[in-house]
Amino acid sequence: MSEYHVPVLLKESVDGLDIRPGGVYLDLTFGGGGHSREILNRLQQGHLLGFDQDEDALVNVPEDERFIFVNHNFRYLRNFVRYYGFGKVDGILADLGVSSHEFDEADRGFSFRYEAELDMRMNRRSKLKASDVLNTYTDDVLVNIFRNYGEVENAGRLVGAIVKARQEKAIVTSEDFYQAIFSCIPKMKEKKYLAKVYQALRIEVNGELDALKEMLEAAGEVLRPGGRLVVITYHSLEDRLVKNFFKTGNIEGKVEKDMIYGHETKGFELVNRKVIVPSEDEITANPRARSAKLRIVVKSDDKLKD
Repeated sequence: MSEYHVPVLLKESVDGLDIRPGGVYLDLTFGGGGHSREILNRLQQGHLLGFDQDEDALVNVPEDERFIFVNHNFRYLRNFVRYYGFGKVDGILADLGVSSHEFDEADRGFSFRYEAELDMRMNRRSKLKASDVLNTYTDDVLVNIFRNYGEVENAGRLVGAIVKARQEKAIVTSEDFYQAIFSCIPKMKEKKYLAKVYQALRIEVNGELDALKEMLEAAGEVLRPGGRLVVITYHSLEDRLVKNFFKTGNIEGKVEKDMIYGHETKGFELVNRKVIVPSEDEITANPRARSAKLRIVVKSDDKLKD
């Protein structure tokens, strides 16, 4: 049996939290619990909340009175921090993207490597599946999804093939989908192309970018001054959002200044000026790490919200 999920940049990301033994921390992407276990190893009387909307992650929850598992999307972190009465927290870690487990479970439909129903729901309590997107969305909306979320160059042609195929029969499985779009896939670039297409569908099904925006804004509110926010990204869309937020304190990436002195009110200070990436050894051991980028910031005083 393969490991549920291999944590990426484990030491570097947990080091980035600069853990206080008695502090309160959030692991927003619990998954296999690798990052959480390392955080717990460095805590004493502190507390850790682990978030994961995928119910499969429940099997990895440690028996530790300092740990609280939250089976919900990380976009609701503000609510649960308040619910458990922690007020401000000392550090937040998010390892974005899809877990190894979700990719490797064929019936989840995240990977084009397997013949399976096109599901792609991280939270299986939600209703929208990838097959619903392909069979019910208008062509204009589909073009925007593949162009904006997957950066697919021939999005118009791709959607034309999808619409034509679904008129004959519903696109339900990965094989149905492959047969429908086969003519659109560039020769010698099949895996890269399909990865972009599947990424676009996954982002739409799970509302990933909207959830990320809400998470970043909530993280800025619940972090205490001096607290750390550590985020690992895997593709340009999420990395752009994180980079803008870290530099300016807002999703739009607009520099804001206070009304009195004209000082920039960023809300955060960069800890690592240069993005941290995995070593060649880690990439060899865990190919998923290849596109990972680690960014770390510390909360400043100028945008503290109560």
